[in-house]
Amino acid sequence: MDKLFSRWDRPDSPGCALGIIKDGEIIYKRGYGSANLEYGVPITSKTVFRIGSTSKQFTAFCTALLAWRKDISLDDDVREYIPELPKFEKPIKVKNLIHHTSGLPDYLELMELAGMSHEVNYSSEDVIDVLSRLRGLNFTPGEKYSYSNTNYFLLGIIVERVTGKTLSRFAEENIFKPLGMENTHFHDDHTLIVKNRAVGYAPRDDGFRIHETMLDIVGDGGVFTTVEDLYIWDQNFYKNRLEGGDEIIRMMLTPGRLSSGEEIKYAFGLIIDEYRGLRIVHHGGAFVGFRAEMMRFPEQKFTVICLCNLATISPTKLAKKVADICLSQYFTKELPTLRPVVLPHHKIQRLAGVYANPDAGLACWVDAEEGGLVLNMYGLKLKLIPVGEAVFRTPDDSPVELSVEFKIGEGMLSSMTIKFRDEEEVLRRVEPPSPPAIELEEYVGIYYSSELRTYYRVGVSKGRLLFKHRGAPKAPLKSVMRDIFVVTDPYVMVRFIRRRDGEVMGFKVATGRSRGVYFEKIT
Repeated sequence: MDKLFSRWDRPDSPGCALGIIKDGEIIYKRGYGSANLEYGVPITSKTVFRIGSTSKQFTAFCTALLAWRKDISLDDDVREYIPELPKFEKPIKVKNLIHHTSGLPDYLELMELAGMSHEVNYSSEDVIDVLSRLRGLNFTPGEKYSYSNTNYFLLGIIVERVTGKTLSRFAEENIFKPLGMENTHFHDDHTLIVKNRAVGYAPRDDGFRIHETMLDIVGDGGVFTTVEDLYIWDQNFYKNRLEGGDEIIRMMLTPGRLSSGEEIKYAFGLIIDEYRGLRIVHHGGAFVGFRAEMMRFPEQKFTVICLCNLATISPTKLAKKVADICLSQYFTKELPTLRPVVLPHHKIQRLAGVYANPDAGLACWVDAEEGGLVLNMYGLKLKLIPVGEAVFRTPDDSPVELSVEFKIGEGMLSSMTIKFRDEEEVLRRVEPPSPPAIELEEYVGIYYSSELRTYYRVGVSKGRLLFKHRGAPKAPLKSVMRDIFVVTDPYVMVRFIRRRDGEVMGFKVATGRSRGVYFEKIT
């Protein structure tokens, strides 16, 4: 197992804390790398990490506890507790928030569109203010599953408004203190001094840079904890020492359902899935320079906890590899291995091009290289290795795990399907136009979003369309289809809208988890 972490096992690198639990005991715990590069502090099992979205299970437990106490119902309209939200055609229920079936766009992306990144200390009130002006949802509540941090942010607000206590205090009184999780808390004050905390990092050309946030918002994330405290939390799923007994644990482990009746894998801040024939309960986390994974194999009473302070580490992949070593005698399915095939370069070359799904707000560029492809999507450049005639996957050392299948019809390429976690998108191949400068002038102007209360200025420079407002991305808008452009970093799809007479009247923007924010052309 130490070999899995060897590349980070040195004092001049960030790294991970690993904890392995079997039959109620921590059978292995160790740190790899440094918690703080400036002071050379090594990572241990007592190092405190921000765990990103792995925090969601704690917010879910607080919500489940209120439901168990009959203080709320999972079928309640969310507007009963947060009346500031717009009244949509179909109400959003509390259970829609829990299972990510609400259709609400992701607040982190909305705030970035409004010019406020996570490096700015905006407040929960600022987020609710933006959400209160939404003109629509990504989809009808209950219709589909689509992960959005807004859901768990709002659950945290519901806990606070129902109990009259901050989420941090409520969780401390009802989870962390009763269980003896002394080094765990919701970090809703970025000025708080935390003993033994790790610093988050991201890579740079000459080494690493600090990658932290000043956000005090919690619910969708924000838990600081250790491997040893998460061991205590893990054991509570076998015998609950908190309120609610077995009933609340069953609630936590119950997957959601869509309006159609279809069961999804997302339960209460936990994903119920399988790996190599064994049932797993897990959730990862990724925010600023931190990555986390807690993966439980309940029937084997085995859990892997992997907490990291470097943005390019994939703890989910590492956790699975640890399980491969420790549970080899239990697996009923063979270890999934990447078996590359060799394709002639002309077959790889014909797959290169631009693919788009404007309804999903997604466009990506596929470039051919020797032995494979490079996928440029959401600002990431991912290498793809052929595993079939028209099927490609990211390699084992990729920070993102996905597969791509190309569809070829009558000798012509027609589409590609991207599969990532439990979601997939179908994109068709397009031939981006090259609008001359005179046509680009049609888009020039100042645009205003009443939802975000933000102005965007669109201009032309050296034959390229650009955003020119304060804090605007420096990258130009790349043409995808007529009236559709993309900024690749940070990723934004811009879809210009015309009046019947052909004049540009505005545009809608889409990011990975937010779609349809409208900007009206005012000049």
